[in-house]
Amino acid sequence: MPHAPAPTSSAGWFPQLLLRLHFLAGLFVGPFILVAALSGAVYAVAPSIERVVYAHELTAPESAITLPLADQVSAAEQYVERHHPGDTVTEVRPAPASGTTTRVMFTEEGLAESTTRAVFVDPATAEVRGDLPVYGTSGSLPFRTWVSTVHRSLLLGDVGRLYSETAASWLGIVSLAGIALWATRIRRARRKRDLVVPDNRARGYRRTFSWHAATGVWVLLGALFLSATGITWSHFAGDNVTAIRSALSWQAPAVDTALGSVPGTSGAATGATSGEHAGHHGGATPTAAAAEVTPDQFDTVLTAARGADIDAAELRIHVPTASDQAWRVEESKQTWPVAMDAVAVDPRDAHVVSTVRWDDYPVMAKAAKLGVNTHMGVLFGLPNQIVLVLAALGIAAMVVFGYVMWWQRRPAGARFGRAPAAGAIARAPGWGLVAVGLVAATIGVLLPTVGVTVLGFLLVDALVVTVGAARRR
Repeated sequence: MPHAPAPTSSAGWFPQLLLRLHFLAGLFVGPFILVAALSGAVYAVAPSIERVVYAHELTAPESAITLPLADQVSAAEQYVERHHPGDTVTEVRPAPASGTTTRVMFTEEGLAESTTRAVFVDPATAEVRGDLPVYGTSGSLPFRTWVSTVHRSLLLGDVGRLYSETAASWLGIVSLAGIALWATRIRRARRKRDLVVPDNRARGYRRTFSWHAATGVWVLLGALFLSATGITWSHFAGDNVTAIRSALSWQAPAVDTALGSVPGTSGAATGATSGEHAGHHGGATPTAAAAEVTPDQFDTVLTAARGADIDAAELRIHVPTASDQAWRVEESKQTWPVAMDAVAVDPRDAHVVSTVRWDDYPVMAKAAKLGVNTHMGVLFGLPNQIVLVLAALGIAAMVVFGYVMWWQRRPAGARFGRAPAAGAIARAPGWGLVAVGLVAATIGVLLPTVGVTVLGFLLVDALVVTVGAARRR
């Protein structure tokens, strides 16, 4: 690593700091960003791939006949008794259109967290067309679940998730530092066109740099968006985002599933909260009796929900876990325009006891939901997926260009390239040090993994300057 010149002037310290930050952060998180970008491109088109790979389970012969849900659920339960005894029905997703299947979801011991078993039923004949484990509320099938795991953690478990959070957090910072460096070149550039279009007349490092800079301009907004929305899935930063949304009342509302006193129970109520995940995992009081669920109730509850204007084709019917809880019926149309109204239905008299409309969502809760759906490639369908694939491939190309530039800048006979000069912090004026410290502290609180690595970067930068100065004495 080259020694920094003696700090005789503070001029140009900030671009130097940005360049070194951009380089070191990119070098550190580049491998994950590359894997995340490529796996993200595959994930964007995974729903289309799943429709081919799992066509037998997802589709059925088109028919004008639709059997009652009771018949479909009964067929699924009989299938489970033979093949997966002990499973319990927890949710039903009716077939959204002719030619598709109904999903009857079951809890099962031994499945991974947030995973259920889906039994796929032909709505016209009640024929069971297979079963598959599905993950999360999105209903990811095994292929998409595997791609998602690679995308989130590199198949390295908690260590991989920590690294992925660090990389996702740094992606936005590296992108902003890169565009700031790009902006400093506007005045010096002889041909402004070269700032947005690669200069193929150049050779070697200059040509690679031209491609790196021009590609970065075009994928900037996509990189920032993917970084911001990806952070919401992370552990430490994600918890901070959740806390901020809760403090500012930006959480998605949830229907109240608490019922009054039910014969045979203690009368303890299970009040649903306004949290985004309220009621999704039961929440019954220890004294509440288990809910008695029969196949006929699915039709009763669905009819009540339809009467309350729950009219989207894509629905989720949630079974209560205790007798003092209502059933929940939620619209789950993720494509634009979305449909996410929900009702809670008392199974005793099919009375709607609570309602939440999409219009009831706070603006930021809507933005978060739409942002996540866009990140997953479902909000705008095929155009959404194409844009995501192009953005992901652009980000992957940026990483490759960056490493090629590093190698091309290596000194004669060296195996590795040179890092940008250290010493920017030592040259910074007092106000600059204060500003950098405040920004670093703020980012460190919101994005803890970035805070730790920023501290390490600043310490290394200061150490390099100190050691270099000592050698020159």
